Amino acid sequence: MTDTAPPLAEGYEISTDTGRVDRARVHRWLATDAYWALGRPREKQDAALDGSLTFGVYETLSGEQVACARVVTDLATFAWLCDVYVDPSVRGKGIGSALVGAVREHLRPYGIRRILLATHDAHGVYERLGFAPLEKPDQWMALYFQ
Repeated sequence: MTDTAPPLAEGYEISTDTGRVDRARVHRWLATDAYWALGRPREKQDAALDGSLTFGVYETLSGEQVACARVVTDLATFAWLCDVYVDPSVRGKGIGSALVGAVREHLRPYGIRRILLATHDAHGVYERLGFAPLEKPDQWMALYFQ
């Protein structure tokens, strides 16, 4: 793991400006192509964005959003990284790694002890950025609402 975020490909920029988020696009990505959010209603997605620290990756020239990530956090002790998505048209350019690295570096000054995430298939991406399996998974529990 490096102590700096991987570089973002030329022609792209990362922003936490919520006014730039293309909410319709983010909803379409997640509700139709992200295994963890398939069928998520737009109202639920908008509420999640409103209650989170949201990162977007944008094409510099067009301003078009090409990726997103959301962080649920108190900016003091805990953060949960979720809804990380890169548009298929720009995958393979390191945009996802740069985005997650930027999230990590954005949160570092707050002194947060841990950033959690869940993934079904991208362990290698996150491991390169310093994420590791839970050290004591037997200490973690979840409450599931039906």
